[in-house]
Amino acid sequence: VMNTWNAAPPTVQPPAGPETPVDDIQRIFRLQQESKDRVGSTSVRERKARLKALHQAILKHRPAIKQAMYEDYRKHPAEVDLVEIYPVTAELKHARRHLAGWMADHRVPTPLALLGARSRITYEPKGTVLIISPWNFPVNLTFGPLVSALAAGNTVMIKPSELTPRTSAEIGRIVSGVFPENEVAVIEGGVATSTALLELPFNHIFFTGSPAVGKVVMTAAAKHLASVTLELGGKSPSIVDETADLDIAARRIAWSKFVNNGQICITTDHVFVHRTRMEEFIRKVREQVERFYPGDPVNEGSYCRMVNTGHFERVKGYVEDAVAAGARVRMGGTFDASQNYMAPTLITDVPDDSGLMTNEIFGPVLPVIPYSDVNTVIARINQGQKPLGLYIYSRDRRKIRHILSRTRAGGSCVNHTAIHFYNPYLPFGGSNNSGIGKGHGRAGFEAFSNARAVLTQYMPGPMELLMMPYNGFKQKLIDLTIRYF
Repeated sequence: VMNTWNAAPPTVQPPAGPETPVDDIQRIFRLQQESKDRVGSTSVRERKARLKALHQAILKHRPAIKQAMYEDYRKHPAEVDLVEIYPVTAELKHARRHLAGWMADHRVPTPLALLGARSRITYEPKGTVLIISPWNFPVNLTFGPLVSALAAGNTVMIKPSELTPRTSAEIGRIVSGVFPENEVAVIEGGVATSTALLELPFNHIFFTGSPAVGKVVMTAAAKHLASVTLELGGKSPSIVDETADLDIAARRIAWSKFVNNGQICITTDHVFVHRTRMEEFIRKVREQVERFYPGDPVNEGSYCRMVNTGHFERVKGYVEDAVAAGARVRMGGTFDASQNYMAPTLITDVPDDSGLMTNEIFGPVLPVIPYSDVNTVIARINQGQKPLGLYIYSRDRRKIRHILSRTRAGGSCVNHTAIHFYNPYLPFGGSNNSGIGKGHGRAGFEAFSNARAVLTQYMPGPMELLMMPYNGFKQKLIDLTIRYF
C-alpha cells in the first residue's frame, strides 16, 4: 500500500458507488430514532469509550485509507496523513481530554430580581443527526463532525461523497466495524440518496459543501425545523502588503494553494499583493513550487489530481476564458485531460468579470492582483460575500489590526494560511454565504447539543409579591424593579 503512490495514475473517473435503497435508509432512521434516548443518556465514560474505539479503528485502517485516496484521486500517502488523518486523531484526543468538562452542568449567575433561585446550563444531545460530507477531504470532514456528534451523545447517519467511492466505502467499513447501525451508519449513494435522506425529520444536519447545495440542505431542514451547521466556501483572499516577508508568504500561500490540488474550501482563492512587491512575489512562488515538486509536477508523486473530469474541465475552462480575455499565465497553465492533471498555475491581469474572479476556483490556479492602497482591497473584499477565510501577510501590526477590524470572514490567519483549521480550541466555520454555525472542539460539541436552561427555585422570591391581582403598591414595586434591578 505504501508504495502505490509511484504506480500508474488511477482511472480518470472512478466507478460509481452503491446506492442505498430507500427502504434501508428509512429502516436505519427508525432504528436510530428508537435508540437516541438510550445513546443520549450515556455517561462520560461510555462516550469516551466510543471515541477511543473509533480512534483505534482509524489507525488500524490507515493504510487502507491511503490506498483508497490514491485510487480516488492520487493523493500522496504523506498528504493523507497530514490533511486527512492527523486532524481527526487530534480532534479525537481533544474531545476525550475535555469531554467531562463539556458535559458538566455550567452554573451561571441569577439576577437579584430572581432572588431565591439558582441557574445552570446543561447540554443534551439533539437526537438523530445527519452528516453530509464532501469529496475534497472525505476522511477529515466525515470523521471530524462525527467526533463532535458522538461526544454530544447523538445517533448519527453519515452520507459521504459519491465522487470518492473507494474512500466512502472504506469509511463505511470503519464505521460498521465500530458501531451498530442503530447508533452510527454510513449511507452511500448519489443525489437520489441525499434527497431521500433530506426528506427525513433529523434533529440536526451538518453539511460541508458548496453554498448552492447548502441552500438546498437548509430548505429541506426548514420543513422539519431542524437546526443546521453549514460549512461552505467562497472566495477566500490573501493580502500581502509591502512589509511582508515574501519568502514566508510565497511558501505558505503556495502550500495552501497546491496541496490537495487546490481543492480546499479555505485555501487562498486569489491574492492581493502590493504593487511594489508583485514581481518578487511571483518569482518566489515559482521557486517554492520548484522545491515542492522538483522537475515537472506531472511526474511528482506529491502532487495529486483533480477529482474528476467535470471539475477538471470547469477549472480549465476558467483559465482558457481568462486568457482569451487578456489574462497572462505566469507559471504553469498546462493540462492533461487523460489524468485530470492541471499544473500549479499563477495568472495575472485577470478580468474582474471572468470565471476565475466570480466563482470559487477550487483548483490549482492562483490569480495575483496588484494593489497600491489597502483600503481599496478592503472595499473590494467587503463588496463580495463574506469569505470562509481571510489571510494577512504583514509585519505592520497597525495595518494588520486595520484589516481585521474593517473586514468580515469566517476565520483568519496572520502570516499563515488555513492552519486555524488545525486548532481544536478555535471554532471553525463561515458567516452567511460561507457558512452557518461552527465546528471543532467545544464549538462542535455545542453544535450537536441543545443548551438547556435550568432554573431551580429553592426559596420564595420577589416574583411572589408581584403576581395578580395588581394594585398601586405592586406597581411601585414593579417600578423599583425596572429602575434598580
